Amino acid sequence: MTVRLTLISPATSGALRDVGFDDDSPLDPEGIARAESLASAVGPSSRAYSSPSARCRRTAEALGLPAEPVTELAGCAMGRWRGQTLAAVAAAEESAVGAWLSDPTAAPHGGESLRELRVRVGAWLDGLRADSGRVTVVAEPDVIRAALVHALGAPDEAAWRLDVRPLTAVHLSGRAERWNLLVGDPLEPAQPPTGTGQAAGRFHSRNSR
Repeated sequence: MTVRLTLISPATSGALRDVGFDDDSPLDPEGIARAESLASAVGPSSRAYSSPSARCRRTAEALGLPAEPVTELAGCAMGRWRGQTLAAVAAAEESAVGAWLSDPTAAPHGGESLRELRVRVGAWLDGLRADSGRVTVVAEPDVIRAALVHALGAPDEAAWRLDVRPLTAVHLSGRAERWNLLVGDPLEPAQPPTGTGQAAGRFHSRNSR
């Protein structure tokens, strides 16, 4: 059987807006409102999970998903950089940031390396049962990047080249060691059916992948 996995990035929070390392900050009011407006865009699923962070759990709630927080889907542990902006860390530890950005095995902040994150997330991904059916996950952007790199068998460094915007979805289908990827599917609220049924048809198509 084929697993159909949708990975949704969280709505905006202070850390996402400021390009910072998350300190479990909550969503901002605009992010909550945007997520609630998109609840109709999320199709039904057999199982729903989330990263354990406050912003992912709150995004899942706003989207109407009864998501179970999963430790293996936590964002990368950033050690002493947690809660700081990238600009501030780069100004104080330029060489350490350079090492972190260029070497996927480096963890100068004392947390996890990019590779350790990818291995952790990849193990969870490959552990999904073949009979899982449709699975929806609200996950941190770095978790989504790690899942995609693992699914495609790409080099760990490729994660830096993947741009994950707030409240967007990517889709994986397949099973361990054989995943197919559909990228760049924006979450959009469902449109009321028209007399011709075209709007309803578009919504059905987007949510039946």
